[in-house]
Amino acid sequence: MPDTLDPIPALPLDAQGILELAARSMFHLFSSVSQGMFLVDLRGRIVWVNEGYQRFLPDLGLTSVDQFVGRTVEEVIPNTGMRRVLETGQAVLIDLLTNKAGTFVVSRIPLRDDAGKVIGAIGIVLFDHPETTLQPLISKFALLQRDLDDARRELAAQRSQQLRGVGAGDRRTKYTFASFVGSSPAATEVKRQARRAAQSASPVLLLGETGTGKELLAHAIHAASNRASGPFVGVNIAAVPDTLLEAEFFGVAPGAYTGADRKGREGKFKLADGGTLFLDEIGDMPPSLQAKLLRALQEGEIEPLGSNQLVPFDVRVVAATSRDLPALVREGRFREDLFYRLHVLPVRVPPLRERPGDIPALVEVLGEDLALRNGTAPPELLPDAMALLAGQPWRGNIRELRNVLEQAAMRSDSQSIDAEQLRMILREAGVEPAAPAPPTPVAASAAGQHSLLRPLAVQVAELERQAIAAAMAANGGNKLATARLLGISRATLYGRLENPD
Repeated sequence: MPDTLDPIPALPLDAQGILELAARSMFHLFSSVSQGMFLVDLRGRIVWVNEGYQRFLPDLGLTSVDQFVGRTVEEVIPNTGMRRVLETGQAVLIDLLTNKAGTFVVSRIPLRDDAGKVIGAIGIVLFDHPETTLQPLISKFALLQRDLDDARRELAAQRSQQLRGVGAGDRRTKYTFASFVGSSPAATEVKRQARRAAQSASPVLLLGETGTGKELLAHAIHAASNRASGPFVGVNIAAVPDTLLEAEFFGVAPGAYTGADRKGREGKFKLADGGTLFLDEIGDMPPSLQAKLLRALQEGEIEPLGSNQLVPFDVRVVAATSRDLPALVREGRFREDLFYRLHVLPVRVPPLRERPGDIPALVEVLGEDLALRNGTAPPELLPDAMALLAGQPWRGNIRELRNVLEQAAMRSDSQSIDAEQLRMILREAGVEPAAPAPPTPVAASAAGQHSLLRPLAVQVAELERQAIAAAMAANGGNKLATARLLGISRATLYGRLENPD
């Protein structure tokens, strides 16, 4: 069938004529700007298809338009929801359709006669390959959905612990990925890497400065792994005297030495059996214990202090350090073979100065936590105070930020905190306050968030203009090559170039 209707006549003067002209104009518009369009009658038979839609026919297993027109829509378009539109008369303005031809953003609109009775429907392909065209939006909402799911799991776990009367000694995880606050590119990337690591059974090595949230991520990795129902056991190697580390790791046999417990004592490896063992500050482990740790990780068994019995264990190791492990290896202070045993899935946790855009969200979360702990209202930072925080180097990272906020909240006579109060606290800590950060990064972040609140059609049109401009530039202005690169017809490209809005 032809791809065009009769030419549009001169503008009529009567109201009915104007309505008919508007309807025909809208039909022409949809046909020209969409990726494809077809019509069905009340029985669901396809009665017309435009040129744009015909390029999808080979992917549907059809070799000609004659094999498409005249057949019911379910016969030729798998997974279509057109029948429901015909039965209910309700339009579906935005939907995702996936079948063997690909994934598409589609609209389905009922057609009615003068009496309002449904007589057919229009199927419109708004976008093909939406995973490319709408990738920024899809990625943004996918991240938000994952964070929401993490928060729900964390809340459910907390409620479950309350109902079971779980105490402080319970060895369950305290945090999920929702607890790692931040939506900056650096924060998003570290969460992405950590989520991938959670799905593996290999050792994870968290690298980063002190106070960046390595322990929180260790908890989150455990909570997202298939060991989440098992124990989470952590040991801070830097906080345990060297003489006690072996007993702390491997346990003590009954009566192993004078003063030892008669019943013996299980070590961290055994306590973590079936779960995750978190080795914090692994770079501070004494050389004398590194060989025994390596053997335990390789063999999957330990020998308690004072015993000659080998005890098997099943743990997933997550290690963390703020030290430069490769440098320690070069200096001979850390075993190279242990380094490679642990350095399977390295995740670098960025310092706070690399993600200043996350500071407002961190201030809000930390302020609410302080308010809950102290039974007070959360502090309110004035704009100059927030700008000052965004410009600091934060050598102590989030831990230092929390300390500064807590001091400011405790020492302020009002709920509001200004920049001068923060400068005084920083100077007392021996830190010379840096100049306030320019508002551009924060404002840009806020503008980026605000841009997502605009109508979807506006955002999509903007992305489309950018894609067409980039393709035209890449092909030196050659419209045929540009249309092929974008996967659209030349007619569609011409229409977009003539009517960019």
